[in-house]
Amino acid sequence: MDKIKIRKGLDIRLAGEPSKHLESFEPTSCALKPTDFIGVTPKMHVEEGDEVKAGSVLFHNKNRENIVFTSPISGTVKAIVRGEKRAILRVVIESDGKNESIDFGASGAETVTRGEIIDKMVSSGVWTMLRQRPFATIANPADNPKHIFISMFDTAPLAPDNGYIIENQSDEFNAGIKVLSKLTDGNVYINVRKDALQADVVRRVPTWPENVVVTEFSGPHPAGNVGTQINALSPINKGEVVWYCYPQDVITIGKLFLTGRYDSTRIIAMTGAAMHNPHYYKTKIGADISPILDIEENSRVISGNVLTGTNITDDKHLCFHDSQVTVIHEGNQYKLFGWLLPVFKRFTDTNTNGDRRPYIMTGEFERVFPFDIYPMQLIKACLIKDIDQMEELGIYEVDAEDFALCEVIDPSKTPIQQIIREGLEFIRKETS
Repeated sequence: MDKIKIRKGLDIRLAGEPSKHLESFEPTSCALKPTDFIGVTPKMHVEEGDEVKAGSVLFHNKNRENIVFTSPISGTVKAIVRGEKRAILRVVIESDGKNESIDFGASGAETVTRGEIIDKMVSSGVWTMLRQRPFATIANPADNPKHIFISMFDTAPLAPDNGYIIENQSDEFNAGIKVLSKLTDGNVYINVRKDALQADVVRRVPTWPENVVVTEFSGPHPAGNVGTQINALSPINKGEVVWYCYPQDVITIGKLFLTGRYDSTRIIAMTGAAMHNPHYYKTKIGADISPILDIEENSRVISGNVLTGTNITDDKHLCFHDSQVTVIHEGNQYKLFGWLLPVFKRFTDTNTNGDRRPYIMTGEFERVFPFDIYPMQLIKACLIKDIDQMEELGIYEVDAEDFALCEVIDPSKTPIQQIIREGLEFIRKETS
């Protein structure tokens, strides 16, 4: 097993770590949000009042019509919620409690062909769990990726323990890995945390397909980011494409081939200082988590982690890719002359602590940014939309989440992740 140590980064310690206690929660409704997927313009297949099963097509992507998005549960289309310019924000399915699903046909992971894998994953909607770098869009089934990466651990604040999550689902996980190994002529990299439970789960497997490579990582956040791992193992050059997904995605893929059905089960970690009794829940993708939000008043509810998550204070449905909910105290308590007070152990909070400031940093980002890239220069290239400079500075290797720590330590509170995302989108649209 190869070993890689990430030396640059920063672990952020927060209160509210989840206990290893698992409850089942059957949501009354689930939602699929087109906004969770980059570059997707939905074309609806259903109307309000239609009955659906798990695996029924709700909409497809206008820009790539073979990519369909399917219902995570059985029930009735309760609402198609629209925003500005009638853009679809979410499709809400009210559960009928029956957990009925379309049968896509079981098939052996050892004997199924690449074409059959793609057809089954695409038609069931499971394909949307596979994303690509660059751009973090849904993987293109027509591509043959350089490699596939699976980050088995998460180093973000209060991140769920994936070893605990997958410990009793090893058969499904193994089947998913066998399926993924047939989608690339390169390697499938399974990246584990040193001395962690998920590493033990992976080690128990007697044999992997020949192109599966297990690598052990150590070091501070963002060692668990798939971008950090790609940069350490096989950096992306212009014109290259890699795919990636996460352990529970692999389990869903494995279940599809073992049972022939789309099982949207997700184990999520309810975390954070403003969450009473933080622990794990077994629920569904896109679940409405309102009934299990036992939280303090004046709190912010985030689908995901505090660095890269999405505020869902108004709409309590989980985002598609998230397996964590973080609840923190809202930052609207201000101190008199707080911007003048000395601070020794708190480097940031949810307040801006002042008005807009000039964007000036000198060598600070490099302390927490583990890529062999100049972060400040790349951020500025994105601001001025200079494609040539962005390419020279390594834009294809990164995504917005890779700059989360830079955003945390920036005293100007600059929206760095938004800047990087807009830069990537500018290139994607210019080159598509």
